[in-house]
Amino acid sequence: MTQYVSEYQSPLGKIVLAADENGLSGLWFDGQKYFARGLSEDAPGKETDIIRSAKAWLDIYFSGQKPDFTPPLHLAGTKFQTAVWERLLQIPYGTTTTYGNIAGELSGTGGNKTMSAQAVGGAVGRNPVSIIVPCHRVVGSRGQLTGYAGGLERKRSLLNLEGAEEWIH
Repeated sequence: MTQYVSEYQSPLGKIVLAADENGLSGLWFDGQKYFARGLSEDAPGKETDIIRSAKAWLDIYFSGQKPDFTPPLHLAGTKFQTAVWERLLQIPYGTTTTYGNIAGELSGTGGNKTMSAQAVGGAVGRNPVSIIVPCHRVVGSRGQLTGYAGGLERKRSLLNLEGAEEWIH
């Protein structure tokens, strides 16, 4: 499946987007941890409808508004990772949850009686579609900012943009 790439200039730095025929498969801040993981180095640059949709979403988001749509997504990962990423999509705009809460919610699914917050953190950190799949809305057990592949300052900025600063300790 061919992936196409495009760049987007955000207020927080350059973003690289990747998409195939099925949906957006990547959205990374330039140089972030796991940058362009799974993306072919020779992926051609092209403004596909999916990439244009993702850029429209980002325009709305960075204007300080809540987008009322989600561009088509094609999230490729393990069964566990995709379960975590699907859960991230359920975190409402402007709110946060903890790694432990997600672990508790996902426990008992797939035959797991317990799940560690660290395992959830590993999956959250490998989220290939930052911002749209809102991994920045996951905080530590006491509301503290912890790990964000794009950097903690960006995480703080994204939460502030959404008006979630009261959740940040």
